[in-house]
Amino acid sequence: QLIPLFLIIGSGGVGAGLYLMRLAVFNPDVSWDKKNNPEPWNKMSPSDQYKFYSVNVDYSKLKKDRPDF
Repeated sequence: QLIPLFLIIGSGGVGAGLYLMRLAVFNPDVSWDKKNNPEPWNKMSPSDQYKFYSVNVDYSKLKKDRPDF
């Protein structure tokens, strides 16, 4: 009777681990290579989607509204 409980808790743990791994690899706030790209958030274009889920936003149609540094 405990098998479904272990399956649900295990799948939740695996899902949380995968989400944390996604944040560590694809989030622009995390910099793994400080020598070649010390500020990765400045190299993001407006058409890059870095959020996991966005409601009613089409990133391909966004225009750049900030200067280059």
